[in-house]
Amino acid sequence: MEFFPAFHNLRDQHCLVVGGGSVAARKTELFVRAGARVTVVAPVIQSDIVQLSPAPSCIERGFVAQDLVGMTMIIVATNSAVVNEEVSRLAREKNIPVNVVDNPKLCTFIVPSIVDRSPIVVAVGSSGSSPVLARLLRARIEALLPIQLGKLALLAKKYRQAVKDRFATGTERRRFWEQVFEGEVADDIYLGKNEDGEEKLQAMLRSGELDISPEGEVALVGSGPGDPELITFKAVRLLQRADVVVYDRLVSPEIVDMARRDATKIYAGKAASRHTLPQEEINKLLVELAQEGKRVVRLKGGDPFIFGRGGEEISELMASGISFQVVPGITSASGCSTYCGIPLTHRDYSQSVVFATGHLRNNTVDLNWVALAQPNQTAVIYMGLLGIKTIAEKLVEHELPDTTPVAVIHKGTTPEQEIVIGDLQNIAGVVEAAKLKSPCLIIIGEVVKLRTELNWQGN
Repeated sequence: MEFFPAFHNLRDQHCLVVGGGSVAARKTELFVRAGARVTVVAPVIQSDIVQLSPAPSCIERGFVAQDLVGMTMIIVATNSAVVNEEVSRLAREKNIPVNVVDNPKLCTFIVPSIVDRSPIVVAVGSSGSSPVLARLLRARIEALLPIQLGKLALLAKKYRQAVKDRFATGTERRRFWEQVFEGEVADDIYLGKNEDGEEKLQAMLRSGELDISPEGEVALVGSGPGDPELITFKAVRLLQRADVVVYDRLVSPEIVDMARRDATKIYAGKAASRHTLPQEEINKLLVELAQEGKRVVRLKGGDPFIFGRGGEEISELMASGISFQVVPGITSASGCSTYCGIPLTHRDYSQSVVFATGHLRNNTVDLNWVALAQPNQTAVIYMGLLGIKTIAEKLVEHELPDTTPVAVIHKGTTPEQEIVIGDLQNIAGVVEAAKLKSPCLIIIGEVVKLRTELNWQGN
């Protein structure tokens, strides 16, 4: 994070704009809308600035150091590099925040692209690296946010204390407001029926039958194979509502960051032979958190029901009477194979696919080798890196040709994705030479040959 995002209260504060052209006019208007007392200094000041209401103080002359006295914030928008550098230097010496338009090196703050639904304001910044991209993102956000959103926020401000008096705990208050913002009250406000919406909010406050349960709930959520853009909309929504997120080692940090800022995040990552939290303790933790009234997201890499031990966790929740739901995720087999250009099935090579776990138990891999060593089939082995030599030997013992292609994918779908290709005869040595580390996914079958033709990412 190159610039720390913050919102400044500039009401009745003295702010300076150096420059009098069209760019300076836009920046001056922003200051005026924020309630600042604006002074504009430039040899020539265009009429758009003079005609703003309330009108800024306009001084038609060149900048002098005395102009900085008493200023809270400064924006420089001139076509003179000498003036820009001088104002920036003097402002820094006086510890006054300064922005020089289109010159991040001279800035101590940047002006983001703004979506204004006052009092809701969304700011999109690119640290000065790509203002055009920031504006494009702003346009997308503009299309998503209702025009009347600000009126809904003002209604919430009006009743904030009443809601605080009505509900004793933060959890109850938060859930009340979620019902307001996602229900009929918000619908009325967005349609311009402000009085109807306010009456419904009042009725919710008076009612003794609000849909605010003291009981918690658990959502088992699949986060996909790694790429944060592969997570589902439902998963994001639940993350943003969660009080607690319990996440695994294979969950991308970017996905964990999608949770509410104030949500408690508990790492329960498991690696081979090294468990931060044993499964039994995770099961118990989920129950205890829900019994405390928390909304819990149990965030898992891939899909909760494909080697994610989701079934075990659900059994514990059911036995304790805890409400739960399950949100599927793109399993690693599908995501990693797709990003590597390897279709798991193909009319000419494979008419079926089988998933197995190659996790070592007592330094051995015990699988149904007959079922795995079938012709015209793709075998996908999860967590099999440490046992890959044994896996290859066993499949050859069960009459799968030693020339059968094998792909081993490390951190598939992520920027760190790495893939090595071999066959059952040499794959253990190829993996050792490449120094691959967990997590890895193994794909075995003739479909691996198609990577050369179908590698759409070119990696």
